[in-house]
Amino acid sequence: MTVTYPRKFQNNLGARDILKRVVSDRELHLMTLNRYRYSEQRSCKDLTEVIEKLNGQPQELVRDLSHHIADEARHAMWLTDLLIDLGANVGNPPGMPYIDEFEWLLDKNTHDPKTNLDDTIIAGMAAINITEKRGCEYFSAHIYALKQAPQTEENIKIRETIEKILPEEAGHVRWGNRWLAQIADKSPEHRQKVEQAKRKYAAIEQAAYESGMDITLGAELRRVTRLVDVANTMPLWERPQYLMERLPQALLAPELQFTRIQAAQQAWQRNPQEFMEKFVPMFINGIKKPENEKQKTSV
Repeated sequence: MTVTYPRKFQNNLGARDILKRVVSDRELHLMTLNRYRYSEQRSCKDLTEVIEKLNGQPQELVRDLSHHIADEARHAMWLTDLLIDLGANVGNPPGMPYIDEFEWLLDKNTHDPKTNLDDTIIAGMAAINITEKRGCEYFSAHIYALKQAPQTEENIKIRETIEKILPEEAGHVRWGNRWLAQIADKSPEHRQKVEQAKRKYAAIEQAAYESGMDITLGAELRRVTRLVDVANTMPLWERPQYLMERLPQALLAPELQFTRIQAAQQAWQRNPQEFMEKFVPMFINGIKKPENEKQKTSV
């Protein structure tokens, strides 16, 4: 089977590039940890919806998903305790959280478990698998960045918390891979469906990931482009309805406008000079890898 991996942000910045910047800015660092907390917490609800949709069948998958929920709840608890101990905010993250964007991009009415249980399972497992891979990528990069950062008591405490979470997230990826491989082995038709689902949910995940981070000029058009990328993984007859239901919000993007204003206000309040020298050029030109990093990767 084809192995799918999360891609870089705008094919430019990898997780290590991003986390290196995050760890050096305490406010941004705590906001990132809170986004982790929110995603782990929300995934409990989303996984519960999958179990309810399956309605008890197959029992082995329902049991595995129940254990998965227990893991995610524990991760959310660890992160909540950490943030409160650090005096940080544990409210809902501002802007467009990754997991909310991912859910908005899903086409939930495509599969009915009462008439086609296998297709429902394939879709659910492919969606879970690609998001878990992104989580592993970020947690691994975060640990790496923290090991390079000053070994303060706070940084050590954060690293130790993430180091507890990463092995369980890696276990979720392996579990998802096994389920998808098991389904694909049923028949050539099942294998084709699994491969198509992996392409579809990889496109959805990439769109959700980039939309949650991209607030620079032209982000609305890039959201539409990513929406078309998702639609292109679907059968021809499903594409028009999928696009028409989501195009207006992608173009208008009210949450994107709010996030831009909020980010600009925060940048101005923190340092007006830095706002003019860094934030404004970034907004106009987009987020780019520093020149010295580009040279390293091109050597």
